[in-house]
Amino acid sequence: MTSTPSTLGGPVGPELDPIVATAAGTVWVSVTDEGRQSASPRKLAWIRFRRNRLAMLGLITIIVLVVVAVLASVIAPFSPTKIDAKAFGKPPSATHLLGTDGSGRDVLSRLMYGARVSLSVGLVAVSIYLTIGTVLGAIAGFRRGYIDGLIMRITDTVMSFPALIIILAVIPILGPSIFNIMLVIGLLGWPAVARLVRAEFLSLREREFTMAARGIGARDRRIIFRHILPNVAGPLVVLASFGIADAIITEAGLSFLGLGVQPPDTSWGQMLNTAIDVGTVLEKPWLWLAPAAAIAITVLSINFIGDGLRDALDPRGALKKR
Repeated sequence: MTSTPSTLGGPVGPELDPIVATAAGTVWVSVTDEGRQSASPRKLAWIRFRRNRLAMLGLITIIVLVVVAVLASVIAPFSPTKIDAKAFGKPPSATHLLGTDGSGRDVLSRLMYGARVSLSVGLVAVSIYLTIGTVLGAIAGFRRGYIDGLIMRITDTVMSFPALIIILAVIPILGPSIFNIMLVIGLLGWPAVARLVRAEFLSLREREFTMAARGIGARDRRIIFRHILPNVAGPLVVLASFGIADAIITEAGLSFLGLGVQPPDTSWGQMLNTAIDVGTVLEKPWLWLAPAAAIAITVLSINFIGDGLRDALDPRGALKKR
């Protein structure tokens, strides 16, 4: 039920949340009594997210980056591997807006194509460990007993491994490539997800709605997929957003060390590798400023989105802030 605003134009009580302004005043909706909400939880979450200006700025930035990555072959001024024999290591100009590298390749074009690699690594690697962690965490939290103990001991063992050292040791064995980076990050990142999902399952399986579903004869599969997992989706989305940022930084670092994308392919980290010496850093700043800025802006935008999702999906936190 949508409540009527007060004559002073404000909420009737602290439990009400403004959702839309109309000619007659502000329409308010209760965020504490779910039975009386006229707006769905998803709509309310979107409204709370939309109010976060930094989160919206991050979302717009990521959308632009995704469009650039998808349409790179169309909008990039040059091929990322095309060599301009007349412009080796030249500064920005009308022809090459961000200059060229030491091989005469256009920096702007390589930056656009590099967005594909960085975003792909984040999405694929996080998808791998979200899947593994969600399955194992759900089994541990729902079944409990010795199965829970076994899965958690395996989780603790994997978490004890120094991830960066493992990656640096495994990548040279498997071979430096973008696919191996995705695989290794995905196989090492699932323990945090498993622990989160397990904790949520342990709590939700004892809630009233779960007990009611079990009381009317619902099977375990239905209880898991219909009643518990939807309530775990919020924390998982927030965790995934921060995981994407971490994966992008990891890929950039590995490519910078020469263990990631190999020439002639390009990534932002691999572009930074061309500016590894002090002379290049000081004399040709356009070679490292552009990819460094791209990494920083992307990671910062994803973190803004993660913060916004965390607040939007936690209505109790939103109420406390007001």
